[in-house]
Amino acid sequence: MTALSELSIAGAGKGLEAGDFTAEELTRACIEALEGGRDLNAFITETPDIALDRAKASDARRAGGKAAGPMDGIPIAIKDLFCTEGVLTTAGSHILDGFTPAYESTVSANLRDSGAVMLGKTNLDEFAMGSANVTSYYGPVKNPWKGPGGKDLVPGGSSGGSAAAVAGGLCPGAIGTDTGGSIRQPASFTGIVGMKPTYGRCSRWGIVAFASSLDQAGPLARSVEDAAIMLGAMAGHDAKDSTSAPMDVPDFSAGLKEGVKGMKVGIPKEYTLAGMPGEIEALWQQGMDWLKGQGAECIDVSLPHTKYALPAYYIVAPAEASSNLARYDGVRYGLRVEGKSLDDMYEATRAQGFGDEVRRRVLIGTYVLSAGYYDAYYRQAQKVRTLIAKDFTEAFEQVDVLLTPTAPSAAFAIGEKMDDPVAMYLNDVFTVPASMAGLPAISVPAGLDGDGLPLGLHLIAKPFDEMTLFRSARALEEAAGFDARPGLLSSS
Repeated sequence: MTALSELSIAGAGKGLEAGDFTAEELTRACIEALEGGRDLNAFITETPDIALDRAKASDARRAGGKAAGPMDGIPIAIKDLFCTEGVLTTAGSHILDGFTPAYESTVSANLRDSGAVMLGKTNLDEFAMGSANVTSYYGPVKNPWKGPGGKDLVPGGSSGGSAAAVAGGLCPGAIGTDTGGSIRQPASFTGIVGMKPTYGRCSRWGIVAFASSLDQAGPLARSVEDAAIMLGAMAGHDAKDSTSAPMDVPDFSAGLKEGVKGMKVGIPKEYTLAGMPGEIEALWQQGMDWLKGQGAECIDVSLPHTKYALPAYYIVAPAEASSNLARYDGVRYGLRVEGKSLDDMYEATRAQGFGDEVRRRVLIGTYVLSAGYYDAYYRQAQKVRTLIAKDFTEAFEQVDVLLTPTAPSAAFAIGEKMDDPVAMYLNDVFTVPASMAGLPAISVPAGLDGDGLPLGLHLIAKPFDEMTLFRSARALEEAAGFDARPGLLSSS
């Protein structure tokens, strides 16, 4: 029998509705799994008391016939980038030591109001800057999957704690943020579903900012249906966020089973990289065959500015980060390291509070925004971004969705690529273009590499067309039949 903590969100919801178990029993099972899985280092802060209080409240609502919706009573993990009222919020950084917000982020408030149960705050790359979840002040997160010889692997980043919690059977779902692939790449590395909505679909209010024109909240879950259910509870217009889209939230779960017959799927030729592992290309081809077998038509398309997406991203994102992180100075909240003068205090606080990767990106961002370099770098990168978005617009005149690999490799060992930031940045090569264009995208687990590690396939849709994205992802998921779990052999 499947452990309660390993149920899907949809499955857990059905069990709660049928009275097979209570929200409190489900939550206690997840708390027990969380305690048994601490070796993963997936959580920075555990909140069992809050979880049990919310679970009991959910049970009371159900008993009165007033369940708040499909997320009511479902235990979830929250990336420690979302501000949570009265609960430590660190962004994985030493500089936010002791920061306990007096307010709740809109997304976590929406989930709370939908009845979701917060188990705790998950570990992440410091300020969401990283592709491996190894830059956190609280130590690296371990992927529940093991490499050859039992080697510890990265879970991907920056939402690696959330991905590890779901893949490791600690909770049915989790929320993360995606700036350049920080939900989708960890999902690929851990064999789960990770979805980035259209920029503006979910409010950014109360999320510790990395790059304001790119950051977007999204779900990590065990199935496409679960991701659709979670997004429905997360999304919605927020007057407190000027970038929040004033659009109604549709029922993302509706039409999931309609299939892809008659749908046109674009295959961008620029996503074939020199030196890409053969098994990634083979899986991509298999994905095309699966969709064709269900009645879709695959069409070759071109996104000519794709090769410029990653370098442009690593100008735009650090530039915005350098501006956003200027507020961490030891004066108002978090860490303070005293100095002989105000300037000394600023320097000492930021030197001790920020890790190497954050300092690297702040320096890059400050440089590209400085007088004499703004026009040469930042302005040019924004022009490239416009061209990337135009490429997608033209491609979507021919097709409904795009199919690509999610990541250029499976998960790698903790410690690898640490001394080569550029090699680490290349992990996001397939996910960054959709982020630069603000498009919805999803990673679906689709196969295993030669070492038995999960690989994902990646779908991209038109702005605010998450319905089509989920529908095509469900078709891909059903065709792949991916049922492998950490420590288990796949039967597919």
